[in-house]
Amino acid sequence: MTPPASETASSDGSARPEDEVRLPLMGHLGELRVRLKGALQGVLVGVVVAYAFSEQALWWLLQPVLDALRKLPGADVAQEPWLAVHNSLEYFFVLLRVSLYTGLFLAAPVVLYQLWAFAAPGLYRRERRLAAPFVILGSLFFIGGGLFARLAVLPFTMEYLVTTFSHPHVRQVFSIDAELDLVLASILAFGVIFELPLLLTLLAQLDFVSAAALAKYRRHAIVVNLILAAVITPTGDPFNLGLMAGPLIVCYELGILGARLVERRRKSAEAAAQA
Repeated sequence: MTPPASETASSDGSARPEDEVRLPLMGHLGELRVRLKGALQGVLVGVVVAYAFSEQALWWLLQPVLDALRKLPGADVAQEPWLAVHNSLEYFFVLLRVSLYTGLFLAAPVVLYQLWAFAAPGLYRRERRLAAPFVILGSLFFIGGGLFARLAVLPFTMEYLVTTFSHPHVRQVFSIDAELDLVLASILAFGVIFELPLLLTLLAQLDFVSAAALAKYRRHAIVVNLILAAVITPTGDPFNLGLMAGPLIVCYELGILGARLVERRRKSAEAAAQA
C-alpha cells in the first residue's frame, strides 16, 4: 500500500514526517543548545528593554498591595502607604527581578518560536504550518494570563490577605521584596495556566489526545487541577485556592472545546477530499 503524499516510509516501513532530519544524540543536543541560546538571547534583550521602565513596572505591579494597605482599619488615608527595605541593595535587586520577569513576558514570542523550531523537524508539513498560530496565540495567552492575574485577581487577593489577617495590636510592616515575590508568583502562574487551552488544542491537532478522552477524564482533571492550584497558590487559604483553581478548570474546558473544533475541521476536510 502506497503511503499518503503527506507521509514517507522509513526503512522499517513505518510512516514518518516528510523531510524528517534524523540526528544522532549529539546532534539533538547541539540543536537544543542552539535553541536555548536563541531563547536566552531573546530574554536578555527583553530584560535590557524592561530595565528602562522597571521602576514604573514595579509600582504598577505593587499597586494592589498599596491599595490594600489603604483599607486597613485605622489607616491614614491622607498618607501614602509604604513598603520596607532591609538593606541598601534590596531596592536595586527588586528592580532587577522586575526587569527579569517583564523581559520574560516581552520575549515570549521568541521563546515560543525557539521551542517550536526545536520540535519542527519531527512534524509533518501540515503540522509545521501551525508555527505562526502557536507563537502568536501562545504569546497572547501568556501575556493575557499575567494581565488577568494583575487586574482581576491580585486586587481582591491582596485586599483579602491584608485586611482579613490584621489585628489592632499588630503593626503590619510589609517588605517590598516579599510582596513582590507574591505578586510575581501569581502573575507567572496565571501566565502558564492560560497556555492550557492552546496546549490541549495543539495536542489534539497532533493526534496525541482527543476531545472524547479529555471529556472522559474531566473529573480526574478537576482533582488534579485542585491539587495543582494548592501547590502553586502563593498562600494556602481557600479564597486564593478558588481564584487559582477556577481558571484552571475553565482553561481545561476551553481545551476540550478547542480539541472538538480541531476534530470537526479534520472530519470536514476528509469529507471534502472523498467527495
